[in-house]
Amino acid sequence: MSAADAVAGQPAVPVRARRGRRGPGPAAGITSPARGPAALITYAVLALLFLAFLLPFAWLLLSSVETGSGLSATPTWHFTLANFKAVLNVDTVFRPMLNSLILSGGTAVLTVAAAALAAYPLSRFQLRFRKPFLYTILFATGLPITAIMVPVYSLYAKVNLTDSIPATILFMSASSLPFAIWMTKNFMDGVPVSLEEAAWTDGANWFQSLWRIVLPLMAPGIVVVFIFTFVLQWGNFFIPFILLLSPDKQPASVTIYTFFSQYGQVAYGQLAAFSILYTAPVVMLYGVLSKFLGGAFNLTGAVKG
Repeated sequence: MSAADAVAGQPAVPVRARRGRRGPGPAAGITSPARGPAALITYAVLALLFLAFLLPFAWLLLSSVETGSGLSATPTWHFTLANFKAVLNVDTVFRPMLNSLILSGGTAVLTVAAAALAAYPLSRFQLRFRKPFLYTILFATGLPITAIMVPVYSLYAKVNLTDSIPATILFMSASSLPFAIWMTKNFMDGVPVSLEEAAWTDGANWFQSLWRIVLPLMAPGIVVVFIFTFVLQWGNFFIPFILLLSPDKQPASVTIYTFFSQYGQVAYGQLAAFSILYTAPVVMLYGVLSKFLGGAFNLTGAVKG
């Protein structure tokens, strides 16, 4: 019996029993993971999804390093780098990749900048037509790009903007802007207005508060919008195919079709090698920017006091 229990006149409780009451268990409302048919069904569905994503990548890896690759990838264990050597040249990989980086990167930067400026009044001001405007933007995200490419091409042809990379970036940014505004507004709503009010008290205008307070605090959201726009335009085929006429200005998403001949023959090995090289910049971009994607905004320390 401890001294405190002796004074209070209560029976002593062993130390092990006291510690056991604090641990998790059925009494604490914590149950063990579900087992049985439901768990088996869950694991089976996850295994099927894993195989559905794994098999295409396995075909790419095997076909890119084997000679005589075909539609069905059968391991022959005779690996070679001939397919990569065949596609690693200026006309097949380097110039189209550079064009893709310029188009996708320029579109992502322009879209993020325009979306931040457009989302700020929608998030901070009580506008009269805010909801109709947001619904109009939501409707614009559902428009198929093929439905508006005919008038867009006609307009570009009249003003001599076809076969122009900056003009193509401008239209690709316009096509990505509606959904980017929705995403940016949702991230911007998570930044407390009280932080901007403190900056306004010190004499800052709305642009200074947006640049120095709101955008740094919503950096993970900006990175998400940038990556989403970049990846979306990295695989965009239709817009560059219509607006860019010169072969030396077309991105990799268009030049990949050079591996398909007009007689139905496909260079599967070179196509697989090109696809791996084509995917590498997106994976590298995500790896570089992944440190900015660590969860939601932690603003509790900023609003204290």
